[in-house]
Amino acid sequence: EVQLQASGGGLVQAGGSLRLSCTCSGFTFSNYAMTWLRQAPGKGPEWVSVINSGGNTTKYRDSVKGRFTISRDDAKNTLYLQMNSLKPEDTAVYKCAFKGDSDYWGQGTQVTVSS
Repeated sequence: EVQLQASGGGLVQAGGSLRLSCTCSGFTFSNYAMTWLRQAPGKGPEWVSVINSGGNTTKYRDSVKGRFTISRDDAKNTLYLQMNSLKPEDTAVYKCAFKGDSDYWGQGTQVTVSS
């Protein structure tokens, strides 16, 4: 059974930092590009960042470039998202995801940034 469990969210003041983790199981983690998604209240999900299977290529949506860093540890089957200089508009539920024979994503972790 594929499982993706995100953690590390919380309440932080604007300008603060959080590090999200996503622990994965049930598939060969190292074989897949991994993505962070987020969904703010009342809005649809949006892509935040992606890292390739080798971990040497990353992409970010424009609004988080220079503030967020995606990384992975294939030995631990874990995906990370370091978030710095957080803004209130970063408030959302953050989920990790990948595309295998189907689209998979976990339940997510809540990030709330107060102004």
